[in-house]
Amino acid sequence: MSAVAVIGPHLIDILGRPVSEIPEGQGSVVLEEIRVTVAGTGGGAAVDLAKLGATVSSFAAIGDDVLGRLLVTQLHEYGIDTTGLVTQHGQKTASTILPIRPNGERPALHVPGAMASLQPTDVDVTALLAADAVLFGGPETTPQLLDPQGIEIFSTVRAAGIPIFVDLLYPGRPETLQLLNPLLPLIDWFMPNDQQLRGLTGVDDVVEAARLLLARGVGAVAVTVGEHGAVLVRPDVDPISVPAFPTTVVDTTGCGDSFNAGMITGLLSGCSTEDAALIGSACGALVASGLGSDAGIEDLAGVLALIAASHSDAGARIAARTTTALDA
Repeated sequence: MSAVAVIGPHLIDILGRPVSEIPEGQGSVVLEEIRVTVAGTGGGAAVDLAKLGATVSSFAAIGDDVLGRLLVTQLHEYGIDTTGLVTQHGQKTASTILPIRPNGERPALHVPGAMASLQPTDVDVTALLAADAVLFGGPETTPQLLDPQGIEIFSTVRAAGIPIFVDLLYPGRPETLQLLNPLLPLIDWFMPNDQQLRGLTGVDDVVEAARLLLARGVGAVAVTVGEHGAVLVRPDVDPISVPAFPTTVVDTTGCGDSFNAGMITGLLSGCSTEDAALIGSACGALVASGLGSDAGIEDLAGVLALIAASHSDAGARIAARTTTALDA
């Protein structure tokens, strides 16, 4: 399968469910499940891409603490190349505590840690140029990569014909759009959720908000819209709505990251844009069915089985494409 370089926040999530309320004082409650996972628009997507069969390399800044060592160990279990992870001495690894509500909502208690310290000189451009695609997750968390030296890295990648995919980690804000401005013309696919897109642009209609980004140079936008699936917006083409898959929602953590991984997998396998997004939607449904951003997805075959069960024609097309890519 294809090789994907993933740049951006690699976090450790500590999740517990179900949490209806935080006990007062030093009270306690008994939960059904607690898990620790690699997460973030970098780390979570990297794990999902590896599960789907991609060769993955990670680029991020982490701390020299127990959580950093745990993160590296977990990535190695999925065969991910961690050479590009930079350990910052004396700093903490980014992490989040997520008390998951019974309906799957996920308030977050977050420590940004070392992730903002990643510098352009920390990123091996040669390694990026060896990839078939680059996913830049959470560029707003690594502002030094949006300085001229960092933008030059992505310009080099784009000039080599390697597609660049971008998503956000934090809620969208107008100032984030200004921060991203030099990166926008280099993005092939921008992949936020609907709330991020609205916050970023100040436009409520997701299609019009996406078109605003197209006008600023973005190649295309795939915006996830929760239980309604995703909307694909490209220049000179009518918007396409891609359905969500039925699922029992346990935890929505990482659904967007899994959508990104699935869609990238589909596009690199030669699937049509709509079919690639359908893979993304299936990945999101699987992840929502368990606790943590690495839940639900076992491998590409499992994702294809879910698609075939609801969309037999699309499932056959996608299976043929991905099988051909595997054989190649």
